[in-house]
Amino acid sequence: MTRSNPAVAQSSTLAEIAREAGVSAPTVSKVLNGRADVAPATRSRVEELLRHHGYRRRRAEASRSPLIDLVFHELESAWAMEVIRGVENVARDEGLSVVLSESAGRLTPGRTWADQVAARRPHGVVLVLSGLDESQRALLTSRSIPFVVMDPAGDPGDDVPSVGATNWQGGLAATRHLVDLGHLRIGVISGPSRMMCSRARLDGYRAALETAGLPVDPSLIRTGDFHHDAGYRCGLELLKLADRPTAVFAGNDLQALGLYEAARELGLRVPEDLSIVGFDDLPVARWVGPPLTTVRQPLTEMAEAAARLVLDLGRVERPTTATRVELATSLVVRSSTAVPTA
Repeated sequence: MTRSNPAVAQSSTLAEIAREAGVSAPTVSKVLNGRADVAPATRSRVEELLRHHGYRRRRAEASRSPLIDLVFHELESAWAMEVIRGVENVARDEGLSVVLSESAGRLTPGRTWADQVAARRPHGVVLVLSGLDESQRALLTSRSIPFVVMDPAGDPGDDVPSVGATNWQGGLAATRHLVDLGHLRIGVISGPSRMMCSRARLDGYRAALETAGLPVDPSLIRTGDFHHDAGYRCGLELLKLADRPTAVFAGNDLQALGLYEAARELGLRVPEDLSIVGFDDLPVARWVGPPLTTVRQPLTEMAEAAARLVLDLGRVERPTTATRVELATSLVVRSSTAVPTA
């Protein structure tokens, strides 16, 4: 019995793709290598045929650059710095460098980004609060460039490796802490509703109230965007209610800091007049006055896990299943929460 030669099979596939696309084999090779000197229409036609034939670059021919691509939904806060630190820790140990990019608030990077990554051929891509569309995934897959989504904004799909945290449990713990202190009117400033982590934290808040036999009052629920200004704006709305909350779960630490500002502006003291819980446990949470009670999300550890996972995926020829990693959150009690005054 004769065995087929994989190299010959791959060459035959490329020749077939070139014939079907009406281009030369070198042009197909340029598309595979992310070269810029290919017309957009030609590139699209070749990419579609590569996907149709299920072509994947062999690991041996995919000479990788000593890089990890790290892509952020937004890159403008201390939250991002904790993630960068985690990926850098792993990259440094592996003798790699990190390339940073931002999708400018979009849930997927632009097509230009995907072409640039294909040309760079990094060891892997870590996407934070972001994702890839079908054509981008196919492009990276055809180049044997593994990718992992950290803290996915939506459901990444069963076939996409991801790393996250126990957001629902964190929202439950934050709200239960306030309930146990004796608070009956507890507000919440959630994050963007399109983000899975926001919905999970809000669901944890609701579950804690319902378990305690307390009503979920829609007037005490606000939707922010995980930024300081949203915490300030939504905080003013909550604290100006005729029957204002005595405690607020701020959804994340940045919104909690905005809520601090709103409380000060209205002459309310934390925690004497208002208890506040954040989420993330950024370094600043320990230094604000008073120090912030918050839910620790192990951001650096999550980023390290995502970086290790993407490198591990690059070391195996055919990953059997997509890996989902979920790290535990924990409540960190400081001085911003107390028993409500009579």
